[in-house]
Amino acid sequence: MRIFQALRSLILTVFRKILFLWVRTDVSGNRREALGLDPDTPVCYVLQYSSMSSRLVLEQEVLRADLPGAESSLPVKNGPAHSFFFLYRRIGGMFQSRQTPVPTAQFQALVRYGLEHPEKDVQIVPVSLFWGRSPDKEKSLVKLLLSDTWSVAGRLQKFLIIMLHGRNTYVQFNQPLSLKQVIDEYRHSEERANRKLARILRTHFRRVRQAVLGPDLSHRRTLVEGLVRTQAVKEAIRETARKDDIPPEKVRAKAYKYADEIAASMSIVTIRFLEVVLAWLWNRIYNGIAVNNINVAKEVAQDNAVVYVPCHRSHIDYLLLSYVLYKNGLMPPHIAAGINLNMPVVGPILRRGGAFFMRRSFKDNPLYATVFNEYMHVMFTRGYSVEYFVEGGRSRTGRMLQPRPGMLAMTVRSFLRNHRKPIVFVPVYVGYEKVMEGRSYLGELRGKKKQKESVFGLAKTVRKLSNSFGRVAVNFGEAIPLAEVLSEVHPSWRDEAYDAEYRPAWLPDAVEALALRVASNINASVAVNPIGMTATVLLGAERMAMDESQLIRLMDQYADLLRAFPYADTVTLPEGSGKDWVAYCENMGLVSRQPQKLGDIIALQGSNATLMTYYRNNIQHLFALPSLIASLFENKNSLQREKIVFLANVAYPYLQSELFLKYQPDEVEGVVNQWIDLLIEKGLIFEREGRICRPEEGTDAMLRLRVLSRFIIQTLERYHIAIGILRKYGSGRISAAELEEQSTLLAERMSILFGLNAPEFFDKSLFRNFIANMQKNGVITTDDDGLLCYTEGLNEVAEDARLVLSVEKRQAIQQVTMLGA
Repeated sequence: MRIFQALRSLILTVFRKILFLWVRTDVSGNRREALGLDPDTPVCYVLQYSSMSSRLVLEQEVLRADLPGAESSLPVKNGPAHSFFFLYRRIGGMFQSRQTPVPTAQFQALVRYGLEHPEKDVQIVPVSLFWGRSPDKEKSLVKLLLSDTWSVAGRLQKFLIIMLHGRNTYVQFNQPLSLKQVIDEYRHSEERANRKLARILRTHFRRVRQAVLGPDLSHRRTLVEGLVRTQAVKEAIRETARKDDIPPEKVRAKAYKYADEIAASMSIVTIRFLEVVLAWLWNRIYNGIAVNNINVAKEVAQDNAVVYVPCHRSHIDYLLLSYVLYKNGLMPPHIAAGINLNMPVVGPILRRGGAFFMRRSFKDNPLYATVFNEYMHVMFTRGYSVEYFVEGGRSRTGRMLQPRPGMLAMTVRSFLRNHRKPIVFVPVYVGYEKVMEGRSYLGELRGKKKQKESVFGLAKTVRKLSNSFGRVAVNFGEAIPLAEVLSEVHPSWRDEAYDAEYRPAWLPDAVEALALRVASNINASVAVNPIGMTATVLLGAERMAMDESQLIRLMDQYADLLRAFPYADTVTLPEGSGKDWVAYCENMGLVSRQPQKLGDIIALQGSNATLMTYYRNNIQHLFALPSLIASLFENKNSLQREKIVFLANVAYPYLQSELFLKYQPDEVEGVVNQWIDLLIEKGLIFEREGRICRPEEGTDAMLRLRVLSRFIIQTLERYHIAIGILRKYGSGRISAAELEEQSTLLAERMSILFGLNAPEFFDKSLFRNFIANMQKNGVITTDDDGLLCYTEGLNEVAEDARLVLSVEKRQAIQQVTMLGA
């Protein structure tokens, strides 16, 4: 018997080596740490359908990952001879009708073993294997002949599948199930125990397939023609023909042209090509890609239509996210891309990679808007994953931009029309240590016109490929089920009837709530890196220069604050210490070193001083509250704790709106008190006789407190510029638009006079948002003539500025507001 087993093992080993002369695999989830296997409990791997080739692939990957062997036996009578089994055995032939699969004898024997030995357990690890990762085409002949999704694939068919797709085989190991826990409630019924375990495994394999392959893809022409035939588009064609006095045939042709311009043409061949090209590109320009919390995406993709909503910092964003998803066993999403990217050569490649194109504005073109809305509705109802940027455009300052409601509103309206398929948003933070477009952003912020995307511009970008852009992080945030947001805003939303044109009165509130939650969850997934930490501390120094040892010490201490009071579980912090981070920034060419006998000076010089504000802004929100607390001691030796909490509550709504902080208003008091306690614990402030006090001038503790306050001080100065101008004009004397314009001009002037390097200091949109929030919070109102009015409460807020702003800054703001008036 042993000789027979040894001979059989030898033959299988030879077959496995022959198979892997051709087969190439991409594997995920096969690390011991990821699986969390108990070393004292037997392990058994399960594949869905019996197949010799699948078994050989499983054995090879188990050996490679040094997992408990699939070749070792289990103490199960008449059960699996080795530590794996198939859930179902294949029946039927290549041209026979599909039949109900039958559970294997090994599966049934394993369940019987669990019932007969209630004290014993077995860890069952489901393993999904895909020969090729191409989603099926609807009504495709190839699907009938060479699809690996059929349970009746015969030997010839399997051979052809391996020859065609074997070079692109994907294997996914998943979290183990406890046999004991699964069958425990059916100890007296083997049949019911069999059914339960089979149902759990069958559901698991179906959900993994949905996440990896996604729904069947429509043929593009079929999809485009179907859009024009939808009821909403037909009505839009009739209305456009009537309104513009154009023959309906011509309008229908225009609608078809719009649909053809919009629709993606996803091709798995193109995706595989891009995978190879992008892998080469990332290895050339980045020192590594860190992917964190990917399990969020893997989990929600199994049962939902997923909307990936990343921050937008670079054109690299969408390429990087699709690459990361594909490498981690998820189908790349359909990506909303601006029509400006539909240029020769590049446009067709992006379209086949999943991009669908949209115009910047739908204004005054209801026909185009209807066609686009119907295309999005098709995407969601069929369960395709979609990706779009809620910010609309790339952030030039490194901050999260105010979300635009357009795409979010389309998603909500589509879901209201048909909510059988749940929609879940997955926020994604993409963090760069050195953004590729950084220098061009500087030019645009200084007034240089944005260059239009073109093939020639792309050719110029290719020259940058010899540069190193450090590491990049892709962090997945907490998922947001759309139904949950709607229920919070309008609990009875499921009871109402909706069609393509209906816009309920509560829709804007729902979209706004969704937008804020998406933006907050993106910021709650930030990746802190050495560049951001160095930029934050150096920009808080008087002359953007600091003794090296002092800089190192401060960075370590501020990083320790983030560890002691984590902003969110999805935030990631850099490895190493301040010493490593300074050396890294110097190597990246972002800081300069000035040797000095008493200790080297690390400084920001030239354009790097402005560029580093971009990376500081990436993480500014993490320090917003402790920095606000520190700033209150700029001109006060001590304050009552209640006064600190009160002032923080006054400022918080504006900081939350601008920085997309995650805390709700009713949480702020508790969070501020926690920060006060932590700052006391770390020695930055102390408590004496019931008051919170700052350290003595000239001490290391006072230096730490003062630098910390400067992380947020320019934001508070900007607020006081707007308030100062409003008070100078007087109540009912200036409109919101005029206040926005005057504030922007005077902030720009102050930036020049005081050498402030942050371009967002005079960002018009930030002033617009601040003024709108003052109106929303009732601090100011608008009279019948559109002029801003305020009460004595605004003067009280302005008086509190004495706590935050230095005498020099208060006088400066007063001087520039007098100039403006």
